[in-house]
Amino acid sequence: MRILFMGTPDIAAACLETLYAAGHEICAVYTRRDKPVGRKQILTAPPVKQTALSHGTPVYQPKTLRDGGEDANIRALAPDLIVVVAYGCIIPPQILTMPKYGCINLHVSLLPKYRGSAPIQWAVLNGDTETGVSIMQLDEGVDTGDVLLCKTVAIGPETTSGELFEQVTAVGRQALAEILPDIEAGKVHGEKQDHAKASLAPRLTKEMAEFRFSEDAAHIHNWVRGMNPWPVAWFMHGGKRIKVQECRLAQSAGEAPGTVLSARPLVIACGQGAVELRRVVPEGSKPMDGSAWAAGLRLAAGDSL
Repeated sequence: MRILFMGTPDIAAACLETLYAAGHEICAVYTRRDKPVGRKQILTAPPVKQTALSHGTPVYQPKTLRDGGEDANIRALAPDLIVVVAYGCIIPPQILTMPKYGCINLHVSLLPKYRGSAPIQWAVLNGDTETGVSIMQLDEGVDTGDVLLCKTVAIGPETTSGELFEQVTAVGRQALAEILPDIEAGKVHGEKQDHAKASLAPRLTKEMAEFRFSEDAAHIHNWVRGMNPWPVAWFMHGGKRIKVQECRLAQSAGEAPGTVLSARPLVIACGQGAVELRRVVPEGSKPMDGSAWAAGLRLAAGDSL
């Protein structure tokens, strides 16, 4: 099939590789613009661009598609299908109807749950035990199109967002590979979403990553998992942010929230239950074991954070 691919991050690059491997003709790729990365702010191409160029595929990086500036180019490319994976730009109505088979999108949740930009993270933040991928026919709404295929992915009790990204990427690649021949053969029929059951997964911010020990241990544990690898959950101590990369649920006998129950391992009482802080990043320092951080502050059982 002749495919125009639109996507930007790692998951999109992985899906694009799958399309190449399956023998589809990738006529062109649309992705976001190069941007500065890292402390030195080195201008870096998005993963999808790097993948496309390695295969000799033309790459286009317009700021937007909504102004009609790309309409003629996309029409001239004459794709049978447009495949969208985490592109980051709205696809306007006139483009949706250009290809013979329209536009499909790989979304990393079980729609209509978690529409929006951070579905994987919110599944972990909310303590869900499963998520998945949905392939839908794009319409003019945001993640509102008819669902063509869903695949479920289990979420383990210690799984982080970063680990779940890898699992969902593998399942998403498989789902795309499966559905494309059926689309071409006319065997796929969409199912309308129940919009009344829709929920949103808004973009994360650094401020949202804060937690307090007055909250339940289960909430804190999910917050640490869900905010890993970015922006990383944190709490305030001594006027500084202490990031927590890893924690585990622990037992508490009802002590006041913030009470140090043990310094080695570092266990802190919460509003309900307790958490063991296994890996922390004190502001201005490198990652370290929670017990090493406690030792540096000479924390002991009975102290309070």
